[in-house]
Amino acid sequence: MGPLPLASAPVATSAVCGSGSDAVCAAVYRLTGSEVLARSSESLVAKPAKIVLILVLALLTVRLVRRMIRRFTRSVGTTAAGAAGTLLHTTAVRTPRAAQRAETIAALGSSVVTVTVWAVAVLMVLGELGLELGPLLAGAGIVGVAVGFGAQNLVRDFLSGIFMLIEDQYGVGDVIDAGPATGTVEGISLRTTRLRDIHGNVWHIPNGVIERVSNKSQEWSRALLDVPVAYDADTDHAAAVIKRAADEAWHDEAWTEQILAEPEVWGVEAFGDDAVMIRLVVKTRPNAQWKVARHLRRRIKLAFDGEGIEIPFPQRTVWHKTAGPGSQVDEHDVVGQAH
Repeated sequence: MGPLPLASAPVATSAVCGSGSDAVCAAVYRLTGSEVLARSSESLVAKPAKIVLILVLALLTVRLVRRMIRRFTRSVGTTAAGAAGTLLHTTAVRTPRAAQRAETIAALGSSVVTVTVWAVAVLMVLGELGLELGPLLAGAGIVGVAVGFGAQNLVRDFLSGIFMLIEDQYGVGDVIDAGPATGTVEGISLRTTRLRDIHGNVWHIPNGVIERVSNKSQEWSRALLDVPVAYDADTDHAAAVIKRAADEAWHDEAWTEQILAEPEVWGVEAFGDDAVMIRLVVKTRPNAQWKVARHLRRRIKLAFDGEGIEIPFPQRTVWHKTAGPGSQVDEHDVVGQAH
């Protein structure tokens, strides 16, 4: 009686594929009966299949996470715009500021996820190829330290940009004082902030050199006017006239969307050389404080003219001395007005 094939197959597979009897090797040997193909199946089939699987999973993970980040940042940006619209008594729309911030944060998150996932995938592929990862990681760490020392300013700019976006210090359309320049924000990246000043000049400021920022238009603004009146004027009457003029502007349909709250007269603010200053403050929409202030000055001037309240101008006293023939100096005081 000859040997049974089923009884001899496990022995032959173990002899070809080793004591571990690799599943791929055993399957190839059973299908082909070739020892060469069976022994090379690990490098020809298993490793390439694992590498392809790793790359496919990395690609799917990156796409899925990036899509989730985009959806999340867009929803957050829309929610923030809606909250701003409620505060400013406007419709809940997605403002350019919120949209730009959401897109920048989404780009940052996507970049971090992409680099992290593909770095892990590459390391796993190199491990499948039989490379020693220890020396490779050590070399990469040394290179990273060297690059970090050589690009400290660049790293500082990026870190400052990341924290600026996370904390929402300012956005596109805001008017800010960034130290080197003051102007309207036209663009933001992780490395630089682009401003346009009142003269039309464009400033590109690295985020790392901005030590402090004064945002003049975040959420709401304030028009502040110090209105001068003559020293001999009734300050209570002048304050009442200023309040009436400001309230008329507040109730004006053309300005009700620009002025967010009832104007307030805080009273006498300072004693100047030629006038008493009465302070008026008005809460406005972002970036509307200058336009509202110009309109209020016009209304206050007309109201003062109607009430006969003088807006003083600088005055000086000039002493003119003349000497009569053979006599002492006569003194005459002449009041001169300087416009």
